[in-house]
Amino acid sequence: MRKLSEYVELAATEYLRETGKVELDARWSAAFYQDQGVLDAFPLLDLVAFHALVQKALIVKAERANKQARRHIERVMDSAKRRRRR
Repeated sequence: MRKLSEYVELAATEYLRETGKVELDARWSAAFYQDQGVLDAFPLLDLVAFHALVQKALIVKAERANKQARRHIERVMDSAKRRRRR
Protein backbone atom coordinates (compact mmCIF):
# COMPACT_ATOMS: atom_id res chain seq x y z
CA MET A 1 0.00 0.00 0.00
CA ARG A 2 1.30 3.44 -0.95
CA LYS A 3 1.59 6.40 1.37
CA LEU A 4 -0.72 9.34 0.87
CA SER A 5 2.24 11.54 -0.05
CA GLU A 6 3.13 9.10 -2.84
CA TYR A 7 -0.39 9.32 -4.27
CA VAL A 8 -0.26 13.11 -4.11
CA GLU A 9 3.13 13.31 -5.86
CA LEU A 10 2.05 10.78 -8.47
CA ALA A 11 -1.14 12.73 -9.17
CA ALA A 12 0.72 16.04 -9.44
CA THR A 13 3.36 14.60 -11.73
CA GLU A 14 0.83 12.88 -13.99
CA TYR A 15 -1.34 15.98 -14.19
CA LEU A 16 1.59 18.19 -15.15
CA ARG A 17 2.75 15.67 -17.74
CA GLU A 18 -0.74 15.32 -19.27
CA THR A 19 -1.86 18.94 -19.24
CA GLY A 20 1.12 21.17 -18.51
CA LYS A 21 -1.14 23.28 -16.30
CA VAL A 22 -0.70 24.23 -12.65
CA GLU A 23 -4.40 24.79 -11.93
CA LEU A 24 -5.83 21.36 -11.09
CA ASP A 25 -9.06 20.33 -12.78
CA ALA A 26 -11.60 18.95 -10.29
CA ARG A 27 -12.83 16.23 -12.64
CA TRP A 28 -9.30 15.03 -13.29
CA SER A 29 -8.51 14.82 -9.56
CA ALA A 30 -11.81 13.01 -8.90
CA ALA A 31 -11.03 10.46 -11.60
CA PHE A 32 -7.52 9.91 -10.25
CA TYR A 33 -8.87 9.67 -6.68
CA GLN A 34 -11.22 6.88 -7.68
CA ASP A 35 -9.28 5.09 -10.44
CA GLN A 36 -5.90 4.91 -8.70
CA GLY A 37 -7.28 3.50 -5.46
CA VAL A 38 -6.85 6.51 -3.19
CA LEU A 39 -10.44 6.10 -2.05
CA ASP A 40 -9.84 2.45 -1.14
CA ALA A 41 -6.49 3.07 0.55
CA PHE A 42 -7.65 6.12 2.53
CA PRO A 43 -11.42 5.88 3.08
CA LEU A 44 -11.43 8.71 5.63
CA LEU A 45 -9.78 11.15 3.22
CA ASP A 46 -12.37 13.12 1.29
CA LEU A 47 -11.97 14.23 -2.29
CA VAL A 48 -11.76 17.93 -1.41
CA ALA A 49 -8.79 17.33 0.90
CA PHE A 50 -7.04 15.20 -1.73
CA HIS A 51 -7.64 17.88 -4.36
CA ALA A 52 -6.14 20.53 -2.06
CA LEU A 53 -3.04 18.40 -1.41
CA VAL A 54 -2.46 17.78 -5.10
CA GLN A 55 -3.00 21.48 -5.91
CA LYS A 56 -0.42 22.41 -3.29
CA ALA A 57 2.05 19.91 -4.76
CA LEU A 58 1.47 21.38 -8.23
CA ILE A 59 2.20 24.88 -6.96
CA VAL A 60 5.41 23.71 -5.28
CA LYS A 61 6.53 21.94 -8.47
CA ALA A 62 5.80 25.03 -10.57
CA GLU A 63 7.70 27.31 -8.17
CA ARG A 64 10.66 24.94 -8.16
CA ALA A 65 10.69 24.78 -11.97
CA ASN A 66 10.53 28.58 -12.23
CA LYS A 67 13.41 28.93 -9.80
CA GLN A 68 15.53 26.46 -11.77
CA ALA A 69 14.72 28.26 -15.02
CA ARG A 70 15.74 31.61 -13.53
CA ARG A 71 19.03 30.13 -12.30
CA HIS A 72 19.73 28.67 -15.72
CA ILE A 73 19.02 31.99 -17.43
CA GLU A 74 21.28 33.81 -14.96
CA ARG A 75 24.11 31.36 -15.68
CA VAL A 76 23.71 31.81 -19.41
CA MET A 77 23.65 35.59 -19.07
CA ASP A 78 26.73 35.58 -16.80
CA SER A 79 28.54 33.36 -19.27
CA ALA A 80 27.66 35.70 -22.15
CA LYS A 81 28.84 38.73 -20.18
CA ARG A 82 32.17 37.05 -19.43
CA ARG A 83 32.69 36.24 -23.12
CA ARG A 84 32.04 39.85 -24.14
CA ARG A 85 34.60 41.17 -21.67
CA ARG A 86 37.38 39.08 -23.17
